[in-house]
Amino acid sequence: MPSLFAKKDSPAGALTQESKDRQDKEPQAPKQGAKGAGAAPADPPKKKGPQQQGGRKKQGAPAGERGAQNQVVSEPAPYHKPSAGRSRRPAPKDGAPTLRIISLGGLNEIGKNLTVIECMDDIIVVDCGLAFPDDTMPGIDLVIPDVQYLVKNADRVRGILITHGHEDHTGALPYVLKQINVPVYCTRLTGGLIKNKLEEHRLMRTAKINRIDYGDTLSLGCFDIEVIRSNHSIPDACAFAIDTPAGCIIHTGDFKIDATPIDGEMMDLGRLGEFGRKGVLALIADSTNAEREGHTRSERIVGASLSQLFAATDKRIVVTTFASNIHRVKQIILAAERYGRKVAISGRSMVNNVQAAKELGVIQINEDVLIDIGDLNKYPPERLVIVTTGSQGEPMSALYRMAFADHRNVEIGENDLVIISASPVPGNEETVSNVVNELMRRGAEVITNKEADIHVSGHASKEEQKLIIGLTKPKFFIPMHGEYRHMKANANTAISMGIDPDNVIISDIGKVIELTPDRWRFDGKVPSGKVFIDGKGVGDVGSIVLRDRKNLAENGLIVVAATLERGTRRILAGPDIVSRGFVYVREADDLIENLRNVAKESLLRCQRDGVREWSSIKNTVKEDISSFVYKQTRRSPMVLPILVEV
Repeated sequence: MPSLFAKKDSPAGALTQESKDRQDKEPQAPKQGAKGAGAAPADPPKKKGPQQQGGRKKQGAPAGERGAQNQVVSEPAPYHKPSAGRSRRPAPKDGAPTLRIISLGGLNEIGKNLTVIECMDDIIVVDCGLAFPDDTMPGIDLVIPDVQYLVKNADRVRGILITHGHEDHTGALPYVLKQINVPVYCTRLTGGLIKNKLEEHRLMRTAKINRIDYGDTLSLGCFDIEVIRSNHSIPDACAFAIDTPAGCIIHTGDFKIDATPIDGEMMDLGRLGEFGRKGVLALIADSTNAEREGHTRSERIVGASLSQLFAATDKRIVVTTFASNIHRVKQIILAAERYGRKVAISGRSMVNNVQAAKELGVIQINEDVLIDIGDLNKYPPERLVIVTTGSQGEPMSALYRMAFADHRNVEIGENDLVIISASPVPGNEETVSNVVNELMRRGAEVITNKEADIHVSGHASKEEQKLIIGLTKPKFFIPMHGEYRHMKANANTAISMGIDPDNVIISDIGKVIELTPDRWRFDGKVPSGKVFIDGKGVGDVGSIVLRDRKNLAENGLIVVAATLERGTRRILAGPDIVSRGFVYVREADDLIENLRNVAKESLLRCQRDGVREWSSIKNTVKEDISSFVYKQTRRSPMVLPILVEV
């Protein structure tokens, strides 16, 4: 079977000599999956020989041939140096290696992670994710980072590195690659999931997706990037050790330290320790669980709990979890097989992810266990398990449709046990609760992680953060991936581990962190923010449109329609009042009549005063109606005057 994307031993995945030497010394696990190319080949990174002491030979064309940098920054801010306080310092002398780290997403928020790392004439990007809209974004489907800085500097972008396959790290790729079609580097399963996403957007023909494996070292411009095995709630997650002329940067990606991982492969702590002994300039660390004490529990705990629940019931079992949590799905299928049950998968993303994981050899499933969702009625309920999407109560997800009796193949009833093997993402608690209530209303028994150990986090808690900091011994610590409170907690953990408080850098989206081997400073900002996806529209909905949508949703609409004579502006017909979402017209006759009188008086006043400009007449009507409505109701509906000239 052809590989779903280009393997690293194609020209797109050149390895450095250091990586090859290490692979010769260390036993390598056999590679799974075929190695053909399934996408257009990327421009090959340059091969590098052994590193020389005292510096690095610059790769690629001279700076003058690459074009001038097009950076949008404000005046330089002071540098920061160990134990030196925060006094103003001069910029580094010409020729000193300088590194710039810019987050375009993932700081002070959950989701849309995207980090820009820039040195000399080269830029690499780590992750390219999306976020989901909150209650202040009516009608918005997705939120992605504003990447106009990358577009303006597209000739300097050497590639996008992806740490793992979750949407908040990959979901913006289809939109970004349409603007800058640069090579993408990712591990096995991550590439399979990205392939599915790009095929939906019809981009696989032009995309340059390249497979990388643990231990590989990519050479992109002045950067050498080593791929380090990690643990997370999705297989094939990785961290990156990024060697630059200014020093080594460790980017953890999302991680946890699982001593008993499902695939038997722990995070490569030994390799992180080796980098720590050599010297790490900065550690960029996942902060999502930084407030939580202790250690994050192993994924295997969930498997044991699921087995106990399966053994104790003769009901049909419905299990919902994140579609990307392939290890969780594997444990559900193994538990079903152990107790003689068939498994049906419901939900497009779940079906696609499991299929990709099977094709790539990430999980092995007994095909006799799987059945089509349309064949449920061929088996008794006590022999069935349904694995479904919808763990966050997403409208129109498979579980949501089951709960509201809108699923084509599944009707929930008293003979169902529903296991929600996930925790609500912050902000989703109410939607999940609504789904649980509907399931119970239909007679189902519902179990959440409050009643059983059926979910564990994929993010590191404080003790794991301490271990990573202790191993890498960074000079600078940069917490990322979380709200401010998460980053602050992570910063405090770093300080407790002996990192100089002046070297702990809490940044914000768009702010430029400039590092030298011994100093740092904030060096202005680049364009950044949120781009809203509404259907097929990308970026055509801004804050003003969202404000209008929210006002319409909260206060409704009043339309004032009238026909005026050309020239004199005399009223020929109307004004008529149409209300939507404001009041029920049949029950508010007096208010509607008063609004009609206010509008008529506004038009007559404009006629008496000789006002002839349409915009002035409309504004007068709008202001008079708005003022009257607020005095009467303390509400502010949108007022839309429609005036016709004849």
